[in-house]
Order: sequence, then C-alpha cells, then structure tokens
Amino acid sequence: MFWRLAYFLLFQLSGALVGAAIADYVFSAAGLMPGAMAGMLVASVTWMLADSLRGEQVLRWLRRGNVHGNAVRFGYWGEVAARARRLVRTQEEQTESSEARLEAFLAAIQASPSGVMLIDRRNRIEWCNVTAADQFGLDAQRDLQQAVANLIRAPAFIAYLTAEDYSHDVIIHTPIQLTARGRKISVQIHPYGEGSKLMLSRDVTAIEQAEAMRRDFVANVSHEIRTPLTVLAGFIETQQTLTLGEADRRRYLELMAQQSQRMQTLVADLLTLSQIEGSPVPGPEDWVAITPLMRQTEEEARALSNVVVGAAASHLLEYRVEPAIEIAGAASELHSAFSNLVGNAVRYVSPGGRVDVSFSSLPDGRAVFVVKDTGPGIAPEHISRLTERFYRVDRSRSRETGGTGLGLAIVKHVAQRHGAELGIVSALGQGATFSIIFPAHRVRVRSHA
Repeated sequence: MFWRLAYFLLFQLSGALVGAAIADYVFSAAGLMPGAMAGMLVASVTWMLADSLRGEQVLRWLRRGNVHGNAVRFGYWGEVAARARRLVRTQEEQTESSEARLEAFLAAIQASPSGVMLIDRRNRIEWCNVTAADQFGLDAQRDLQQAVANLIRAPAFIAYLTAEDYSHDVIIHTPIQLTARGRKISVQIHPYGEGSKLMLSRDVTAIEQAEAMRRDFVANVSHEIRTPLTVLAGFIETQQTLTLGEADRRRYLELMAQQSQRMQTLVADLLTLSQIEGSPVPGPEDWVAITPLMRQTEEEARALSNVVVGAAASHLLEYRVEPAIEIAGAASELHSAFSNLVGNAVRYVSPGGRVDVSFSSLPDGRAVFVVKDTGPGIAPEHISRLTERFYRVDRSRSRETGGTGLGLAIVKHVAQRHGAELGIVSALGQGATFSIIFPAHRVRVRSHA
C-alpha cells in the first residue's frame, strides 16, 4: 500500500511539473499555480483511469476462471493477481491430493473381500463396491438411488432393516447360486451421520458348509463307534449274566473281536485323515519309488482277499507296474491311497472276480495309477458323492465288508495334496475304474533302472 501511495504522489508531482511548464510556456505572463493545479488534476484522472483499467483486467482474468496465465505483471494489481494465482494453485494441489486419497480409499474398499454399501436416510443405495454387487446380484452403477429393500428381498433382511436393531448381524440367502445349497451372506448395518447407514456383508457360505460338515462328521463318528460298542456291551452283559457253553462263548468272542477290529479300523482311518489334513503339503524334493510301494500293496490285497472270500475262491489280482517310476510326495500317504482303492475293489468284487491294478507313465510326462474291477458297479447318482466322509452306496454291505466310509475321502485328500486328479468311471453291472493321475512335475523315471 505504501508503494501504491508513493506512485500516486509521484504521478501527481509529475503532472504538476508538466502542467506548470506548459502554462509557463504558453502563458508567460500568467502565474505558475493554475497550470500546476491543472496538471495535477489531469494526472489524477489519468492515474485513476489507468488503475481502473488494470483492476478491470484483473477482474476479467478472475471471471474467466483460468488463473494460470498473467493478467497484470507489476504494481498493486499485479501483486493481487500473483497472490490469487498462488492461492488457486495451492487449492488445486490440495484438491488433487484429496482426490488421490479418496481414489486410493475407494480402491481399497473395492478390493475388500467384504461387501460395502452406503445407504441414505431413505434407505436408497448411494454407493456399493463390486463385492457387494456380486453378493446381491446388483449393478453397481444402474442400481444407485434405488431402494435397497426393492433389490434385496430376503424376508430376514427386510425385517432386520425395518426393526432398526443393528446390534447384531443377520444371515440371509441370496438368489445368486454358488453351490447346490445356495449362498449365505452375513449382513450388519452400522448407522452414521444423520440417518445414513453403512452396510457390511460377508459371504459365509463356506463357513456354514464347514460347520455343517463338522456337525455331520461328529454325528457320523458317534454313530459308527456307538454301533460296535453296543454290540460289545451286549455280548459282555450276556457273558456276565448267562452261563454259556464253550461253542457259544467262542462264537461271542469272535463277534466281539470283529467289532473291536471294526472300531480299531475306524480310529486308524480317522487318525490317518487327521494326519493328512494337519500336515504340510508334500514337497517336490522327496521322491518315492513306486515298484516297492506297489509290491507292498499287492501283498496286502492278496491277504485281504483270503480274509474276505477265503483262499479257495480268492480274487484274480493282476498287477502291472512300469519299472523305475518315482513320484515326488509322501510315501505313507501314497500307500494309504493305493491300498484304500485296491482294498475297496477286493471287498466289493464277488469271489473269483477280477481286479486289475496298474501304474504307468503317460506320453505327456504324467503318470497314472488305475484300479479296475469287475464288481457290481456304481449308479451315476452316487459317483459325485463317493468321496464324502462316511458316504456309502450300500450301508449294510459296507459294514459286512469292514468298510469305514473314510477310504475314498482319504484318497481324495492325498490326490489333492499331490496335485493329482482322482477319476471315477462306473456303471451298474459293469464294474468300476478308479484312477489317480499325477502331474508331470511330480513324476520322473530313473534312467539307470
């Protein structure tokens, strides 16, 4: 402001001097004062006009909104323009920084595995991330400003939204099918601001299925153990209360031994399954020779065949093993899978039936273990469920043959842990073929064999 006043006074002085000089030159007889005053007046008007024009130039510059150029370079108005430009630039930088943070925040919410939805005071959707849109079958753009109750029609959710008690979550079924049992979503609303709501959703389908599997597993184990325990308790009570002959006593002891063996087999399978699920995945550095493993499996299968049908009518077992093949994995797990498949075939094939077992390499570097039998076969509706724990096609026959219902579940887990594929092909009356195909990176053939 000081320099502005100094410029004005200097302009006035210059005008007075110029006016006095002109008056003296034109009217030599007149006094100097009137000329000086006239010069000062002209100088004042000129300065005001020039200052007004500079101010108007700055004002037009501001009105255009493009403040990155130079409206006026010097003087009072030049400083005003420079300060306005710096202020706008600072605000733009702050806005860009805020927008960048907002974009990063929205990107983080979009990447969240949980659904996020913003709902206004009238229960209309203001925004949702892609997870929420996928969970509820919405269009993240088209469905904005739509009433959430019109799009999520689950009765449990409508009741939850209407009751306005958001201290807990609610589990709802959505129309988006993930599995045969449907899809379950956990929803909880958190009020904020003036009537607005933040709705968080989580897909709990897998959790619910795991809980259902746990309940089924406990129920099945309890049932499987209770049955032989009941038989054992009955025989023990009989021997305690009745006087039995030697033949009856021997028969009861044999039946008790069978039930005891059945429980031992069940516990062994449960421990095997638990051990497989709780141990690290077999690494690619431990190589297992297949030939001795298959020899051990064959010996066990022939012994089982003699037990099941007797030595006179034992099964026809045919083993074909390509020599020198090795598999990267766990020997105990591979043995468990192979023996379970061969054991199942021996148990279900009638006396004198045929069981073909082979292990060979494939042209693409993979290897395949195959068990083919001439048994009764399996109906198509059962094949997809064979690897479920305790699932049996014929429960009475499984118990007669000593099966626990866990063999194929063990085989499936072993195959998955070795990156292999379990294949099942069967039809009623045409036998069954079970195969485990190992990936090429877990197969090698010893060149010196």
